[in-house]
Order: sequence, then structure tokens, then C-alpha cells
Amino acid sequence: MFEVIAFCRKVRTKAAALGLVFAALLALLVFEPHAANAAPNWTLDPDASVLTYQSVKKNTIVETNKIRNITGTLSAAGDAKVTFDLNSVDTGVDLRNVRMRFLFFETFKYPTAELTAKVDPAAFADLATKRRVKATLPFRLNLHGVDKDLEASVVVTMISDTQVSVASEAPVAVHVEDFGLLPNVDKLQQAANVTNIVPTASVSFDFVFVADGSKPAAVQTVAAGAADVGPVATDAAKANFSDEECLNRFAVLSRTGAIYFRPASARLDAKSRPLLVEVEGVVGKCPTLKVEVSGYTDSDGSPEANKALSERRAQAVAEALVAGGVPRRQISAAGHGEESPVAANDTPKNKALNRRIEFSATKLAN
Repeated sequence: MFEVIAFCRKVRTKAAALGLVFAALLALLVFEPHAANAAPNWTLDPDASVLTYQSVKKNTIVETNKIRNITGTLSAAGDAKVTFDLNSVDTGVDLRNVRMRFLFFETFKYPTAELTAKVDPAAFADLATKRRVKATLPFRLNLHGVDKDLEASVVVTMISDTQVSVASEAPVAVHVEDFGLLPNVDKLQQAANVTNIVPTASVSFDFVFVADGSKPAAVQTVAAGAADVGPVATDAAKANFSDEECLNRFAVLSRTGAIYFRPASARLDAKSRPLLVEVEGVVGKCPTLKVEVSGYTDSDGSPEANKALSERRAQAVAEALVAGGVPRRQISAAGHGEESPVAANDTPKNKALNRRIEFSATKLAN
């Protein structure tokens, strides 16, 4: 089973992703060599593999979560690759899932994490005889646009001639700052109103690989119950969201801070496009709701000028969403200037927090 004691954040944990990723990669690496003679290539069995992580908040409260959709391959040449769908974060609570995706992992820009490695088949040449081998495996993790070289201790077990389990022997520490995610821990803490999310994760896992061309027989690994393993449907597979799911998404998207304007201007920066695409997708799956785009500014300048600027910015976002396919009847815009600050206007960082675009929704009139 894959356990991650993550960067201890209230909601799922970025450490989780890191940990999972490197864990997966190790798994691939491990079993390639063992079956080099039996089968040239291996594929991760997502229904039999488990990857969990634990997030810690307030220094003592632990929540166990998962990344559910994982794919992986290992070639006869020893090239390993494992991909984690970060939109499949599963905390058991929709709001927590959305916070982890949009605030921590920023899946609208970085939807997946990936492990790659080159495995030396000779290191596992006696796996078929011993049936169980321990090893230290190096791998490269790509997360949040950053590559980091790591290593982990793993135990590789032959379940059958066509199945291999790769599990962590000991937790692996992954540090949030290595992947530029510390600011996102702050976003999580603010959104969930919690403190002391630890920026380090410890990861555990149990992955099962199957030789290509063989049918996965009944898996005999020490895995968690069926409800705890296997892929899950993500937002992309849903036709529509419930009203609660819609409101969860609009509330969290409002906290991303990923809509950008030129200074003192209502001209949208191209960097805003990934989040706008995400908003368009959510609105499209909330057909019974009308979304209001609200603009806010910091306190620099006159209240009148700030209100006018916030109105123009909100309208610019609304027009961009309409241009992206959102029905005009589902969108409205309003500017509130320097009203309702989310932080004191006393530092550049706090002022940046107050310069924001928020999304709210109400029932669409018939």
C-alpha cells in the first residue's frame, strides 16, 4: 500500500504527489530486470496498485488520502516511466480534492507528475530465484514543472511469472520547497483556515506490474480493500456537477491568484489562459447556475479609480469567458474596488492578495 506522510497540509498534500511519483518510478524500475527473460516489457496494473499519502495539519492531525489514476511502463531496455494524474486526488471529500488540485498542485497548469528512470537489469538478475529483492533505486521526478533527482529503498517481490510487486521498504522524504510549492502550502492553509502544514512528506506504496501479453490473474499482493485501489473518474468524465460541486469549484478557483493583468490596466495577460480554460469547463458543467465575476483592487489610488479599474477587469474576464464558449446569459461582472480586502494593505504581498478576481454563483433565472 502506498502511504505518504505528506507535506502535512490540511487537504491532500503535495508531498503526496511527489512521494507517489517517485514511488511509482521505483516500482517500475524494480521489476523490469526480474522478468527480463520472461517478458520484454511491463505495464502497471492500476486496479491492483495502491498509492496513499497522509497529510498532517496543526502538527498532529493526520488525514489519509490517495492519488488514484496511475499509469506506468517499463521496457526491456530498462526505461521506466510512471505518470500520476493529479486530478485524481482522492481525499474522500470533494472540497478537499478541489483545493489540492487547484491550490496546491495547480493542475490547470501542471495536470500530471512523472517519474522516469533507467534501470540496470543486472541488478535484479536473481529475482526469479530469490523471489524477493531489496534495492536502492535512483529516479527523476517531474512535479510542478521542476525536475529533481531522488532515490528510494524498495522491495521487489515476484507474485507470479507475470506479476511483480514493488513496494517501499521505508518512507521516502520529499521536500515541498524543492518543487516550488511552498507558496501553495500557504494558499491551502488560508483556504482551509488551518496552520502548521509541514512542508515535508514521507511516502509509502505497493505497485503491481504485469508482463505485457499476459492477463492479470487474481492479484495476491498485500493491498488494501478493493474500494481503496484502482482508477476513479475525474471531473473530465462528468457530464455535469451538482450545485455543491459547482460552488466548491468556484470558491477554490477564486483563491488561485492565477488571473493576471498589466499594472493599472484591465488587459489580461496571456498567463491567465490556463485558469480561464478551467473556469470555462466548470461553468459548462453547471448549466443551472449564473456566475458573477467580481473584481477587487488594493487601496493604492483613489476609491473611485479603484472601483472603475475593478469593474473593467471583471468585465474583461467575463468577456474572455464568453469568447471561450460560455453562454453570455450565464455570466455577469461587477467591480468592488478596494472593498472587502482579504489582507491588510500594508505590504506588497498583502496588496497582491487584495488585487483579485473572484467567482460566485446563483441559480439561473428561467
